[in-house]
Amino acid sequence: MMMRRFLGPVLAVALAAGCALVLAQSGPKKESGDTVARPKKKADPVSAEKPAETPAAPAAQGKIPSKLQKKKPGEGGPAEGPTFRSDTLTVNVDVGVLDNRGRFIPGIPAGNFRIMEDGVPQKVTGFNTGEAPITLAMVIEFSNLYQQYWSYGWQETLTACYGFLQTLRPEDSVAVVAFDLRPEILSDFSTNRQDTNEALARLRIPGFSESNLYDALTDVADRMSDIEGRKAILYIGSGMDTFSKITFDQTRRKLQTASVPIYALGTLQSIREYADSHGAMGPIQRLDFLQADNQLRTFAKETGGQAWFPRFFGEYGGIFRQVNEALRNTYSLAYQPTNSARDGKYRKIKVELVSSTGEPLKITDEKHKPMKYTITAKTGYTAPREVE
Repeated sequence: MMMRRFLGPVLAVALAAGCALVLAQSGPKKESGDTVARPKKKADPVSAEKPAETPAAPAAQGKIPSKLQKKKPGEGGPAEGPTFRSDTLTVNVDVGVLDNRGRFIPGIPAGNFRIMEDGVPQKVTGFNTGEAPITLAMVIEFSNLYQQYWSYGWQETLTACYGFLQTLRPEDSVAVVAFDLRPEILSDFSTNRQDTNEALARLRIPGFSESNLYDALTDVADRMSDIEGRKAILYIGSGMDTFSKITFDQTRRKLQTASVPIYALGTLQSIREYADSHGAMGPIQRLDFLQADNQLRTFAKETGGQAWFPRFFGEYGGIFRQVNEALRNTYSLAYQPTNSARDGKYRKIKVELVSSTGEPLKITDEKHKPMKYTITAKTGYTAPREVE
């Protein structure tokens, strides 16, 4: 409570000059709905031949389908006729190889990658490189806990959101999801930046003082699990969770199963240090924030993403560059596991770089000096069950 009483007046001190441009925008009048959804299956050739113009559906038929909308039980399957299922399971792993400055290392041949599943080497059956458009969901903490109107946390959150948006390319598809007590989809996946700007313009006055991080991340990751191509979640917030329905361990399992990389940007770092240096943060509050940072690091590491904790606004440019490089230049590997059992168990994945003799691969820089590198990839997946 002491921390909250201190941060209240401190966070209320706004940098008016930095926020003037943000406040100049006005939010859309339309209401958002539960719309960001998994992609629909391709239409059959017969349906594709129908004329483009069709009568408008009445309002009673429901909302427009979207990539983030959850399917209801019983939907998605054929009503009658035979069904076929292949027992072949293919596991896709996006791998990033970064140097000690966080820059992507290109040009590594497929033969130098080795994938281990539960300690057993696997044969790489698919390999792809090159830049590709990004499908990304911005999951933003926006509550009265630390984003009160005109507070420091409010300004930092909006600065990060708008700053990252400027680094995206026209072909990138972005959705915006804000959460407090519950996640709310402000805009669906779209390449139209006007849609995204209108969604961000609605982030002005929070509604609740809860921050249900676990519920929000798992909900969005589940919706994105069937989307193909380069996809990721960019989380912007403190990392705090106050009242989620699920636990930390349940969140980890759900995120590992969804296989959507999480790139986390932990906010409030500078204001925390300021409060701590002035004796306004007790041991309990300090422990809460450290736990929040560790949660973001865990979610990022186990899903093949990264986490950053900037103390200055000047660090954002480098962080956004790293996010773009990691997403666009990822090595996409695929393999069919030797363990074909559909037992629903968790299987660990480890990706290594090896030479032709099986030893750890040595990479040198342009001056032919040994270079340290880091491999980022998801740490495992949950095998399907027979009923799936």
